[in-house]
Amino acid sequence: MAGLTFISDPPSEAEALDAYSRAVISVAERLAPSVANLRVSHRGRGGRTLNGGGSAVVITPDGFMLTSAHVVAGSQGTGRASFVDGRELGFEVIGSDVHSDLAVLRADAQDLVAAQLGDAERLRVGQLVVAIGNPNGFAGSVTAGVVSALGRSLPTQSGRVVDNVIQTDAALNPGNSGGALADGAGHVVGVNTAVAGVGLGLAVPVNAGTRQIVGALMTEGRFRRAYLGIAGGARPLPPRLARQLEREAGVEVVQVVEGTPAAAAGLRPEDLIVELDGSPVSGVDDIQRLMVVERIGAKVPVRVLREGRELELELVPAELDG
Repeated sequence: MAGLTFISDPPSEAEALDAYSRAVISVAERLAPSVANLRVSHRGRGGRTLNGGGSAVVITPDGFMLTSAHVVAGSQGTGRASFVDGRELGFEVIGSDVHSDLAVLRADAQDLVAAQLGDAERLRVGQLVVAIGNPNGFAGSVTAGVVSALGRSLPTQSGRVVDNVIQTDAALNPGNSGGALADGAGHVVGVNTAVAGVGLGLAVPVNAGTRQIVGALMTEGRFRRAYLGIAGGARPLPPRLARQLEREAGVEVVQVVEGTPAAAAGLRPEDLIVELDGSPVSGVDDIQRLMVVERIGAKVPVRVLREGRELELELVPAELDG
């Protein structure tokens, strides 16, 4: 018939899939064997046992898995993990850090498929990400979207804030907490942790700081950190100081908690921190990265800008409980 075009042969499966679909399928097939469904028993009121769960990501072939701390919070320290190949394995909680909402588990296995960890610092807003969980235990749940925003903050159950959280519009389904957020290459760049609102989810970033926490949880069962006792955020430096320091921002102190090292050192709201123990500070993550165990109880110089004047104060970080 005139005006109609017929295709003599239907397109092949590969031709029918666009580049976006192929990328999502590739990530899903690569990561699904590395994501486990968790069944965890919690102690309820009156001694009752409550069953809960979530997901976890295998990070070593010999059974180490990464999940969200809130998934195993209040648990009896053990549980069951099931995989897409039908295996069900017992696991124990090796270490948990409520301040970062991360926990490390160990399953009874030597031949698991480990995911490859990426670097969330390389993410860009608009970049493709794929969220993979295993809420049913037999088939991975896959959603895809983009990085909606970076640098978000996530309050944890401890009251501490996880900075530089990834916000994505990839839907997070019930049971996906502790699952993987991956980039288009299949590298795990985040641990899915919460639903931020309609169509938005949050993931704890996988970066250098995360790797340090995970390593400590694997070897020592906990992660020790120092703290100052401030709340703050990045603020642009005055032009003269920016040229002098060759960077654009410092950390403005928004709140100083009473009875903390920051209060004892004389830090005040509206102080602009530009240097801590000789290291440049451009964002809150710089401060948290410097709060390592070696600085607990040590004298630490802090350089601040206050009402147009540069000052140097002396802090003695304390150990953060929990």
